[in-house]
Amino acid sequence: MKEFLIQRYRPDPSGPVIHPSQLRVDVDGRITHSDRHAEAMFGYDASELTQLSVQHILASRQDDPFAPAHRHRLANGQTVLVTFKHKEGFFFTASLGLRLETLQNDPETSASITLKDSQQMDGRLLGLAERSASFGFWELDVSSNEVFWSEAMYRLLELRAGADLSPEQALFYCQSHQNRVRALMRRCMRSGQPFSIELPIMTSRQRLVRATLTGRALKSGGRVHRLGGVLVNHSSAMRHDEQKQQAQRMLEATTAATPDLVVALDTAFNLLHFNAAWEQQFRTAFDLEPQQGDNLKALLKNFPNERRLMESLWQKAFERDHFVAEMPLFSDGASSSLFELHFQRIHNDEGEVVGAVRVAKDISSRVLQNSSGDHRMRHDPITGLMNRRAFSVHLERAISHRHKRQLVDSLLFLDIDDFDGFSEIADTGICDRYLRELASTLNLRVRKRDALARLGGDTFALFIENCPESRARKIADEVREQIAQFQFEWQGKILQTTVSGGLLIIDKDAPEQPDILLSQAADLCHTAKTSGRDRIHTAHALPPEQESETGSERRLQQLRQALDDGSLVLEFQALKPVASATWGDRVEILCRVPAGPDNDLLKPEHFLPVAERYDLAKMLDRQVIRQTLTWLSQHRLLEPRLKYCGFNLSLASLLDDTFADFMKQAVAQTPFNASCFCLEIRESHATRYPDEAAVLCDSLHRIGCKVALEGAGASVESYSLAANLPVDFIKLDKRMMHKLENDPVQQIMVDALHRIAETTGKETVATFIENDETLRKVRSLGIHFGQGYRLARPQPLEDLTPAVVDLSTGRIGG
Repeated sequence: MKEFLIQRYRPDPSGPVIHPSQLRVDVDGRITHSDRHAEAMFGYDASELTQLSVQHILASRQDDPFAPAHRHRLANGQTVLVTFKHKEGFFFTASLGLRLETLQNDPETSASITLKDSQQMDGRLLGLAERSASFGFWELDVSSNEVFWSEAMYRLLELRAGADLSPEQALFYCQSHQNRVRALMRRCMRSGQPFSIELPIMTSRQRLVRATLTGRALKSGGRVHRLGGVLVNHSSAMRHDEQKQQAQRMLEATTAATPDLVVALDTAFNLLHFNAAWEQQFRTAFDLEPQQGDNLKALLKNFPNERRLMESLWQKAFERDHFVAEMPLFSDGASSSLFELHFQRIHNDEGEVVGAVRVAKDISSRVLQNSSGDHRMRHDPITGLMNRRAFSVHLERAISHRHKRQLVDSLLFLDIDDFDGFSEIADTGICDRYLRELASTLNLRVRKRDALARLGGDTFALFIENCPESRARKIADEVREQIAQFQFEWQGKILQTTVSGGLLIIDKDAPEQPDILLSQAADLCHTAKTSGRDRIHTAHALPPEQESETGSERRLQQLRQALDDGSLVLEFQALKPVASATWGDRVEILCRVPAGPDNDLLKPEHFLPVAERYDLAKMLDRQVIRQTLTWLSQHRLLEPRLKYCGFNLSLASLLDDTFADFMKQAVAQTPFNASCFCLEIRESHATRYPDEAAVLCDSLHRIGCKVALEGAGASVESYSLAANLPVDFIKLDKRMMHKLENDPVQQIMVDALHRIAETTGKETVATFIENDETLRKVRSLGIHFGQGYRLARPQPLEDLTPAVVDLSTGRIGG
C-alpha cells in the first residue's frame, strides 16, 4: 500500500485554487482511498475514485508511478512529473511523491540484506542448491575410513540414495583417474593441502559425465580428522563449449570456402570474426594486420574518411535486421571494385543486438558484362548512383502509378553550395572522391523504396515515394544537415560545405512529365540558393494549367510589383461577439494583389502558392503588417476601440528567428498597444513544427502581442495543440463549421475544442458563419466570437475609421 501526494504543476493562476490531493493505492494498482481535494483535482468524487484503477486517471502507461524509473525515484524521496487525465477528458501535469510516513514505513524501502552463517541454513535449501547446480557433498572420516555422501552424490552417479557402496567401489566410477584421486587424498591427509581435479566419471548407467572433484582437510586440534569436498557436474557446460567450438570450426570452414569478404563486429566495433579474404583485402588497402578482438575504429584512426563511412554503414546494420548496398569499399580511385554488401544483425538469446555480420561480394565483372554495358548507361560512373536518364524513367513510372498510393510523393532537388571552390583546393580526382563518399553516405539515409540519383556535376535528386508531406520535409532537412556535417579530409585539409534544395510536393493534379517536375524542383532549389543557401525551399507542384508563362510567371510579376511599390490592397473582416456583448473593434486583416489596370484583384489562393514557391511569403507577411500599422498610425482615434487586429502568418515567418524582433520594432513605432495585435499561426504549420511554434508564441508574448491558432480542428493534433500551445485564441477550421447545425459529431468536436480552450484560459472564434442556423448553433455552444459573411463581409481597410462626431469646436473622427 502506497500513499501519494499529488500537486498540480504550473496551475492556471486565473482558475480556481486546486489544493494538493492524497491518493492511497494498493499493490494491484487500485485506488483505495482519496481525500476531499481529489474531486477538484480529478473530477471524480471519492466513491467513484475508490472503484478505479490508477491507470484510469493516467494519460499513458509511461506515467505509471509503479514503473521502475518512477519507483526508484519515489523510493529515494524524490518527486516525479506525471500526466493525468481529468474526468472531463483533458490532460494536466502534476508533481507526484510518496508521503513521508509511507516512505518510512514501506517494507520495500526499509528491507535489507544480512550475512547468515551457512550452518544456520535450512537443510532443505542446501538440497535445493545441490539439485540446481548439479553438485554433491562428500566427507571421509580418516580414522574409520568411512565415507559419507549427500543425496546429490548418489543422484550424480545415477545410484539409489543410500545404496550399499564401499570407497573402493566408488573410486571405480573414476575409471583411469582412480590412482590419481587416491594420491591426492593421501597428500591432503598428510599435509592438509587442498586439491581439485577434473575427471571423467562413468555413471552406473554407463553415461559419461565431466566433473570436478575438490577436497580439503578438516582439522581439529591441529590434526586432520576428516576430509571433505564437493563433486560438481560440468557436463552441460562442457557440451555447450564443445558445441561452440564445433560451430566456430564450421564458421571458419564456411567463410574460408568463399571468396567473398566476410567480417563480423560487435556493437562496440570490435572484430569478432573475419575470413582470410577480408584480411588480405584489409591488409592491402591499409597496410595493417587486423587481429580478432581489435577495434575497427581504432585501426582506421589514420583513415578518417573510410572510418566515417564504415561507422555509418555498421551503425545502420545494428539498427536494421538486414540490408543490402552496392558501393566501392574504398575510394582509392575511379578503378575501385564495386561490391554488393549484405549486412545481417546478430541477436543473443534475449533478443538483444550484440553485433552484425557483413558479406561483401565483388560484382565488378558482372556489372561490366551486364547487358553489354546497360548498367553503365543507367548509372553515374563516379558515384554508382542512377544517372539523370535512369532517374527520369523511374520518376515517370512511379508518377504514373501514384493513384494507387494513399500518400503523396515528393521530389528533392539538391545543389551543393560552392562546390566549384573545391577545385581551388584539390584536383578533379579528389573532388570525384568527395562526391563518391558523399553519395555513399547519403545512400545510407535513403529509404529502400526511394530513389537517389546524381543528375550531373554537383546536383543530386531524391524521389520520396508515398510519404506524408510532414515526413518528407523532415527527410529533406535531415539530408541537408547530413551534407552540412559531412567532412572529407585530404592532405590535412577538410572539404566541407552546405547544400541548397528544392522540395516539390507532388499532389494528385501535378504534371506527370519528369522534365517538368525536375524543372519546378530546380526552380525551388534556385530560390533557396539565392535566399542565402543551406536551406530547403518547399512548395506544391503547379498543375499543368498553372505552369504556363501566362499563369505563374504573370502572377509572380504582379506580386513582386506590389511588394516593390507597396501597393498591396488591404481589407478587413470584423470578428463579432456571439456569446455576450463586448466593446471594441476586432478585425482580421486580409490581403489582395492588384492584377492589372482594370482594378482586378488576385485572391490569396492565387498568389500565396506563388509567394511560397519563390520565397516571397515572409516578405509578403511583413509588407502587410507595415502597411496596416502605417495606416493605423494615421488614425490614432482608433486606439481605444481596437481590441484585436489579426495577421495571418506563413510558414516562412513561423520559422524565421527574426520575426519577433521585426514585430517589436514595428509596433514600437505606432501609438497602439502591442496587446491589440494578434498573429495567427496555421494549425497545419504548428503540427509540423510544434517546437518552433511554441518558441514564436513565447517571443511574441514577451513583446505584448497575442497569438491565435488558426484552423483548429483540421486534424487530430488540434486537441493537443489547443491544450498545450501557448496561444490566446483558438480559431476553428471552416470544415468544422460546414453544416454544423445538422452534424452532431461536428458539434461534439467543436464543443470539445471550446471546453479545452476555456479550461486553458483561451478564447474561441468560429469562422465561416454563413447563415442563421450556424450562428444559432455557435451561440448555443458558447463560442466567444464569430466571423463570416453572416456577421460581416470584408471591407476596404479605409472603411475602418472612427465615428464622425461634430462638436462646436469642429469635427473629429472620419
